[in-house]
Amino acid sequence: MNNFILIFFFLTLGLLLQRVKRFPTNIYKVLNKIVIYFCLPAITLYHIPKIKWSNELLFPIASGWICFILAFIFFHFLGRRFGWSNKLIGCLILTAGLSNSSFLGYPIIEALFGKKGLETAVLVDQPGTFVVVSTLGVFVAAFYSKGSPDALSIFKKVLLFPPFLTFVVACLMNISNYQFDVNIQSVLLKLGSLVTPLALLSVGLQLQFDRRSQHWRFLRLGLFFKLILSPFIIFFLYIFIFNQHSEAIKVTLMEVAMAPMITGAILASTYGLKPKLSSMMIGFGIPISFLTLAIWYLILSFV
Repeated sequence: MNNFILIFFFLTLGLLLQRVKRFPTNIYKVLNKIVIYFCLPAITLYHIPKIKWSNELLFPIASGWICFILAFIFFHFLGRRFGWSNKLIGCLILTAGLSNSSFLGYPIIEALFGKKGLETAVLVDQPGTFVVVSTLGVFVAAFYSKGSPDALSIFKKVLLFPPFLTFVVACLMNISNYQFDVNIQSVLLKLGSLVTPLALLSVGLQLQFDRRSQHWRFLRLGLFFKLILSPFIIFFLYIFIFNQHSEAIKVTLMEVAMAPMITGAILASTYGLKPKLSSMMIGFGIPISFLTLAIWYLILSFV
């Protein structure tokens, strides 16, 4: 419950600060960099070394990759078909292709499935969604921003993306069965906990409610893909094609159906990919997702 209160508190705070004349609303750019360069690497270094790998983990981990690739195909095709700008296509891929599998996902999954469900949620989030945004996400952001840079430039941006670098380090720690001292882990956990308030404050500072905005139809399309279409595809694929009915699969499907990932919106904003639309995807996607999640949970109770 506290997490839900924090969501609306920091979103509202950002909206209110927009109205304070002397407050530097462009500070969201600084907040974005703090999240990307410090908070996200801390989360990676804390969680990844603790994961115990097995073949059964493939379905939860693969879900985030499948959804992002589907978003890329879906929005790239529509964008080229209807002549959308590269920045619009990139924004929709980053916001509709990634789930808020940690801050929203963890408390919701724990409430619905208990502590056992959190084990699956971490798998969907860390080696799944989080690695996707750190690799393919950076590739998409670089590719669709400022004239589509060459392959070498994109490759460098992926390799030098701080969360990706720390992910490589964290994987090496996992393989060697090494973990940081308890005190260092405590610092990492506290630093990582700043992701949500800082990211939501940044979203609130950028969120606009302009009825005449050209973004409304793209917002509806993006949320339709994120909250309805992509969960349905994973549902059909896992339940009917692969015949998987375990509780872990149900947790995975609920994670896929979460609202858009805040980090994806931050990445889109940082690369100049329609910052207003990316903020709208978060600001409207979170409250709307509570309704769609309830519907998906009801559906899963019958399978």
